[in-house]
Amino acid sequence: MPRTRMTEGGRIVIPAELRRELALQPGDSVVLDVADGALRVRPLRRAVEQARGLLRQYLPTGISLSEELIRDRREEAARE
Repeated sequence: MPRTRMTEGGRIVIPAELRRELALQPGDSVVLDVADGALRVRPLRRAVEQARGLLRQYLPTGISLSEELIRDRREEAARE
């Protein structure tokens, strides 16, 4: 199990082995959260994929949420 230490200012270096496993590159955004008392680090792209997966279960097949939101905004703007 890879280990690291926290440095001044709360910085933590993610060991290369874990960066490779997560396919993290310099400049990539990550999402941090605490789950069951543990710090969890996820690539932003993975967090977005998971959020989309959660939303899909509430949308009928063939419906694009982004297209629905754009249509709603255009209808609102037309009413104003």
